[in-house]
Amino acid sequence: MDDQYIAPATPAGRFYDPFEDDGPAPEFSPEPDYDDDASINAGPARVADAPRDRAPTVEIRERRPREPRQAERFKVFAPCPQGLEEALTAEMQALGYDDAEAGRAGCSFTADWAGVQRANLYSRLATRILVQVAHAEISHEDDILDLARDTPWERWFGAEQTLRVDTSAIKSPVQSLQYCNLRAKDGICDRLRELEGERPSIDTVRPDARVHLFLTGHTATLYLDTSGESLFKRGWRLDKGDAPLRENLAAGMLALAGWDPAAPLLDPFCGSGTILIEAAWIALGVPPGISRPFGFERLRGHDAYRWRDLKDDARSRILPQLDAPLVGYDLDPQAVEFARNNAERAWLTADTIRFEVGDAREVQAPADHGWIVTNPPYGERMATEQDADLWRDWATCLKRNFAGWQLHIITSDLTLPNQMRLKPKRRVPLHNGALDCRLFGFELVAAGYRDA
Repeated sequence: MDDQYIAPATPAGRFYDPFEDDGPAPEFSPEPDYDDDASINAGPARVADAPRDRAPTVEIRERRPREPRQAERFKVFAPCPQGLEEALTAEMQALGYDDAEAGRAGCSFTADWAGVQRANLYSRLATRILVQVAHAEISHEDDILDLARDTPWERWFGAEQTLRVDTSAIKSPVQSLQYCNLRAKDGICDRLRELEGERPSIDTVRPDARVHLFLTGHTATLYLDTSGESLFKRGWRLDKGDAPLRENLAAGMLALAGWDPAAPLLDPFCGSGTILIEAAWIALGVPPGISRPFGFERLRGHDAYRWRDLKDDARSRILPQLDAPLVGYDLDPQAVEFARNNAERAWLTADTIRFEVGDAREVQAPADHGWIVTNPPYGERMATEQDADLWRDWATCLKRNFAGWQLHIITSDLTLPNQMRLKPKRRVPLHNGALDCRLFGFELVAAGYRDA
């Protein structure tokens, strides 16, 4: 895609056209070269009197071609659920962000503005796409006010937009995050009022512009949130059921499991269908942000035509159908109904994912090999929804019917492998909301097991 250039604002907040022509080309008078002194002295008015076999010589000066404008590049940070940092970094590198590096609860990379939009559209694992707009060392909370006031917010939004500011910190000596948040908000509003005569209104629910202040040690970093609502909100999940799994965590589980999008996938505790719907979009090549709005669409200078072209190009690459079955079971008929409704809102037909009411302890393998990726009940759900024999009986079913399959389970119950009498090949720490979990990975090999 072509690079998008974000024009800086004039002091009044009005954008100029960076591609506007500098003016008409210089006009040059012909300079005839005659031997006849009289003709030369006659000047341009006597050109017609020159000998017809001697055409006047005109010097033609070409304008120098403009050098292509280099698109401005930004430092970007993409947060994600803890445990998905490496998977997110690999995803960003696969999307073309070669300098992506894993960090604490996310990854960083650089991109031009078109690249920022692409990251929002295509990332399945990120929670937000944050563009760094200011960074400085601070010794006092009031330094945050100066940092915010010196940042050119008028490039992206003004008094006509609503604003929300959020603050987070790691190992910062500041006494009050609320006061720091207020200092950042005041600095932004003071600058816009000085430049444009009015300050933006605050909206904490559905703001037009979001700013994040991040404090660590003695530094402060200001980010412009280009995503708006969190990226895990794809736009299709309205029926959630009990203990729903966030969409980007579901996609991350599939990535960590190493699921092949051309291979069968089973979720025997499918709930509202999140894992399987994410899998269908991965296999079909549906960008996760294709049906939702983004924060950058409400900022100044947004090129709606170029954004439409980017989405049209993404839609043109979506595959018409899947190569392998995706199957989900759940004991709760209402959960299965929720899953079917969510799949329909995700533009998936009934033959794309098969959702059925069924018991995980009795299901049959839909193919001779594949993946099981699931979020079974645990914690409070386990105490209220399932009996204590579930894991032993389910393990028996797996050993008998699913030899040759890969099994991946997310749970906060660290004793689960022992209860199933299975030895995990991998255990990856993950956070499901506030729960400290593990993604356990097993290989189901018939020769390695005896009936429980």
